[in-house]
Amino acid sequence: MSVENTPLQGITLYSHADDFRSHWIRFLLAEKQIKHHLIIADDEDEDLATLNPYNRLPMMLENDLKLFNASIISEYLDDRYRQNKLYADAPAPRAEQRQYIWRLENDWLKLADIMLCHPDTLDEKEKLKAQKQLKDTLISLTPLFQHYPYFMSESFSILDCMLAPIFIRLKAMGIELPKQQCRPILLYCQRVFSRPAFIKSLTIQEKSRYSALIKAA
Repeated sequence: MSVENTPLQGITLYSHADDFRSHWIRFLLAEKQIKHHLIIADDEDEDLATLNPYNRLPMMLENDLKLFNASIISEYLDDRYRQNKLYADAPAPRAEQRQYIWRLENDWLKLADIMLCHPDTLDEKEKLKAQKQLKDTLISLTPLFQHYPYFMSESFSILDCMLAPIFIRLKAMGIELPKQQCRPILLYCQRVFSRPAFIKSLTIQEKSRYSALIKAA
């Protein structure tokens, strides 16, 4: 869809067909049941360059507002649409959630970027290094998933919206977690992947690629 034909009213989300940052926002929109216009695009889409100086996805438009950072988009949407709150309202727990998001972006998401980049630009040595680093980290952090149904919480939150798109792509990254050692993480994945909003948030390409994981959940 061209920029000229983009709906001017309501939310328009430019999303990649299979990308964890785009999926994070689609999952949030589904959880909060926010109506929106979804446009499947590509990072190379010329239309994006006229709206987004970084030419990256996801990107959200709402009337005259343009946002093109996943964490900023997610916090704006949760503040703007109050139903099914995903961020904490109190300052301390909200700051803690923001800090976790910052840490995940700088630690896990950057590693995922290395492993999921286009084959033409993939550095095999860097990929193997990233695989080991993320796998070792997840194994060491397995106890964090042992005591609560969701990430560090009794209730579903924005952190789960962020984590689930990463976890469903572990196999695509070449990471296989040991079943016994990482059982709490695998059970967590089953809980989150089976949520109706998670299934609704998947694109056609994602439903095809990750169908086995959805059925297992």
